[in-house]
Amino acid sequence: MPKKPILSYKNIRQNARYLRKNMTKEEKHLWYDFLSTIKPRFQKQRAIGEYIADFYCHQKKIVIEIDGSQHYEDEFAAYDKARSEYFKTLGIRTIRFSNREVNQNFRAVCECIYNEVNK
Repeated sequence: MPKKPILSYKNIRQNARYLRKNMTKEEKHLWYDFLSTIKPRFQKQRAIGEYIADFYCHQKKIVIEIDGSQHYEDEFAAYDKARSEYFKTLGIRTIRFSNREVNQNFRAVCECIYNEVNK
């Protein structure tokens, strides 16, 4: 698992702000072409505890994660699992999609999110 520096809440918020301004191509696509338009409202790059979620819907307690290829390496997969477990202790569901899914099957990704939000 990658070593994670101990960050203050202020540093986590600064990191979240940086990530909002520097989203990946897939995150931008999902945000501008879907998540920013649906209700209930999602937030992008939201600090939750010591973690930052790609997208978070407070009303439905859902985190959406968009994973690049590095997330499938053992160390990152372990970190992602720990983060998802932490969110679960807060009653937050985590839904993961790969960059590939967003790029190749955007409509299905959106439908899946829509169905989860409207359960």
